[in-house]
Amino acid sequence: MKRKCREHWHTLDEKKKQEIKKKCKEISSMKRAISQGEPMDENYKRLQYVRYADDFILGVIGSKEEAIRLKEDIHEFLRNHLGLELSLDKTLITHSSKAAKFLSYDIKINRSSQVKKTKRGYLRRTQLGVCHLQLSKDIWFEKLLALDVLFITKENTWKPKHRAYLITKDDLEILSIYNAEIRGLYNYFKLACNVSTLNNFKYIMEYSMYKTFAAKYKTSIGKIRKKYNINGKFAVTYKTKNGMKTRFLYHDGFRWVKSIKDKNINIDETPNTLTYTWRTSLTERLLAEKCEWCESKGIKIHIHHIRKLKDLKGKKLWEQQMIARQRKTLALCEKCHRDLHAGRLDG
Repeated sequence: MKRKCREHWHTLDEKKKQEIKKKCKEISSMKRAISQGEPMDENYKRLQYVRYADDFILGVIGSKEEAIRLKEDIHEFLRNHLGLELSLDKTLITHSSKAAKFLSYDIKINRSSQVKKTKRGYLRRTQLGVCHLQLSKDIWFEKLLALDVLFITKENTWKPKHRAYLITKDDLEILSIYNAEIRGLYNYFKLACNVSTLNNFKYIMEYSMYKTFAAKYKTSIGKIRKKYNINGKFAVTYKTKNGMKTRFLYHDGFRWVKSIKDKNINIDETPNTLTYTWRTSLTERLLAEKCEWCESKGIKIHIHHIRKLKDLKGKKLWEQQMIARQRKTLALCEKCHRDLHAGRLDG
């Protein structure tokens, strides 16, 4: 209609132009309400099959009756030819208007008729009929409960909690475990279009870590954040053979990745935190053959033990060192160990 009026557009008065524009909008709306094709066309049937281990999903373009018949055929085939039993209760038939569960993802078909301008300037329903992977809130909520970093008050509010079993570990080890759990969940669900909701998961994890550090050093969250603050980010500095290094709390965000180009990428929903759970600090210090007081190397190590940290008064430097590290053992060379028992270690 616009094309027909284009040649005479300059001759029309303003009222006529507005009428034509209104009519064009009405026609465009009517066009967008019309389906691109007939979804129940008898001559167009399609079946898509995806399997991972013993889980599989079938995408059917057809009627519900056909889906039921297909389910029954699969049940018969598995029982008669493979000796396997298909759980009819767990094998669901789901309409495309609802979410289908597969490998912890929600699979949805977008039914939005929202239009978007293309590069050529045309309005198109770019999302209609597009398949999307989504992350359910229940997934990361249950993950928080499983990790024991969240408790729910009587008022039904969420509160982060510390993890007592991590208190005895080194700072770097604690940070690495939290990073692995945050990054592990994101790496698995990065294909979900709403993966940004993991910011809520990360918030609880972050404050659980703060509380764990605060419980370890018997101080407040504010003081912990101030102590480990490097350029506005939480970080732990540690010593290596090549000098001092710094490891930050995960802060790269949760960007939606539309496709995984690297087919060999190692994605695991359950992060392997054992990678960051090293041998006991005591074993490491014995193997290091280094005195923690005079820093002599390549010598036989003696371990000084105390019963309780609260028994230390903190007046001597070696006592202050044990209190600061929250350790009841101190790795010393033979000379330093003798000096400690003789009261000469601080001399």
